[in-house]
Amino acid sequence: MRSRFDEQLALLNENLTTMGAMCEEVIAQVGKALATNDKELAKHISELDSEIDQMERDIEALCLKLLLQQQPVARDLRQISAALKMITDMERIGDQAEDIAEIISYLDGRTIPAHTQIHEMAQATSKMVTDSVDAYVKKDLALAESVIVYDDVVDAGFHKVKSHLIDVISKNPMDGEYALDLLMIAKYFERIGDHATNIAEWVLFSISGHHIGRIPD
Repeated sequence: MRSRFDEQLALLNENLTTMGAMCEEVIAQVGKALATNDKELAKHISELDSEIDQMERDIEALCLKLLLQQQPVARDLRQISAALKMITDMERIGDQAEDIAEIISYLDGRTIPAHTQIHEMAQATSKMVTDSVDAYVKKDLALAESVIVYDDVVDAGFHKVKSHLIDVISKNPMDGEYALDLLMIAKYFERIGDHATNIAEWVLFSISGHHIGRIPD
């Protein structure tokens, strides 16, 4: 019985890793679409989000199967309940990537240079998502804690973007709508960083039994 349970836990870890990789991919695709104003690529992001949504449903079903058909001990219960919380955050990451893709369609052909703070935020949030899921699979407290600390990098990036865009608007009011679109994009990346932080906090809970954070909007 326990060997079967362990096999299903291993499948849960595998599926979470896959879902995390999909979140990483959708963020990478959003960054590329931003740099190139590729509207077709932006449409593909919507398809990726749908796949992430399906993965959430699949993992949720597996977790419920583990809870109902097996007899998990306290440590296993923490791991499964943390997984259920984590997939909600990962699903929101997919949604917010799709929100960014939608904004791209409103940019009227304008692109964002590849080496800007917004793209750095995209890379930072991708790293956070990957590390948070890796921390869960490896039961790595130090890695989870590093994700939580790294969120400060994304927050600082958002404040830099906001300050820059305020300056852009003051110097050229005609660019106001474009600047607000970019600000919304940066805000979505900041939220993605918050969700990755939340995932890391659930990792800490799965290992220690204590949850210290907050759930972003």
